[in-house]
Amino acid sequence: MRVLDAAAVRAATPWPELISAIAEALTEDAVTAPERHVHPVGLPGGGTGAFLLMPAWADTEMIGVKAVTYFPSNAGTDVPTVNAAYLAFDGGTGQVAAVLDGDELTARRTAAISALAADCLARPDAQHLLVVGTGVLAPNMARAHAAVRSLARIEVWGRRPEAAASVAETLRVEGLPAEASDDLDTSIGRADIVSCVTGATQPLVRGELLAPGAHLDLVGSFQPDMRESDDEAAARATIFVDTLAGAVMSGDLAQPLADGVITEASIAADLHALATGHHPGRTSAEEITLFKSAGFAVADLAAARLALR
Repeated sequence: MRVLDAAAVRAATPWPELISAIAEALTEDAVTAPERHVHPVGLPGGGTGAFLLMPAWADTEMIGVKAVTYFPSNAGTDVPTVNAAYLAFDGGTGQVAAVLDGDELTARRTAAISALAADCLARPDAQHLLVVGTGVLAPNMARAHAAVRSLARIEVWGRRPEAAASVAETLRVEGLPAEASDDLDTSIGRADIVSCVTGATQPLVRGELLAPGAHLDLVGSFQPDMRESDDEAAARATIFVDTLAGAVMSGDLAQPLADGVITEASIAADLHALATGHHPGRTSAEEITLFKSAGFAVADLAAARLALR
């Protein structure tokens, strides 16, 4: 049985290849992915976390499942709030084939999903990226978007200015044009792409601030009580999702759906329709697009297959 740690997963999934692998997996008839299982878990000291199971398989080739824990009680400590492992089985024999670091796999496939969606939805001339959040996903978002377009400016905003400055410095060392933002609203108004990777439960992005032609990428929310953007953002934008079943469970869509601000008919297409060309994506330079990503198992499978090849 093979074991791939974080460094091995990172080395084996370069951004262009990973983005292409996810796009390819979305078009494969032999790939199956049931809906994720989400179970509440009691936390030390009270409160509730979550345990997620995300299975997918490619017939006769590989079966995979990612197990994920979400412990919000870890916030502010040295322990991440999200932890994961990926287990791969041989699709021909059913034997255990490999265990992969799930945190690195998730961080990379999540950023790759956003970059793939932005390639379809952001304006072709979009050059200014704003990353909202300073966790593990933040630098990966910048790296993945930079892999599919030339970025002239990258801003990073976080609740702690020192954390934003640290992420920006990391990206500058890698040759990316990054700087910390000290005013979120101002940065939203001038960005071509706004990518949110936070655990926020109250909206950070006000839709009225989005510039005409902007692309809003919402990644952090995956539960009904989590939210990164307000009703105005949902109302102004043409909405796209990674998968309908997962995206509508997140507060960014679940709450405006419940309040009647939008309906399911407001959701134009999913990533499969974009990747296969069944939906054209952006239709005008002035259109505001919103992509809600909650994560999906086909992307995990695609990343794991790439890593194991």
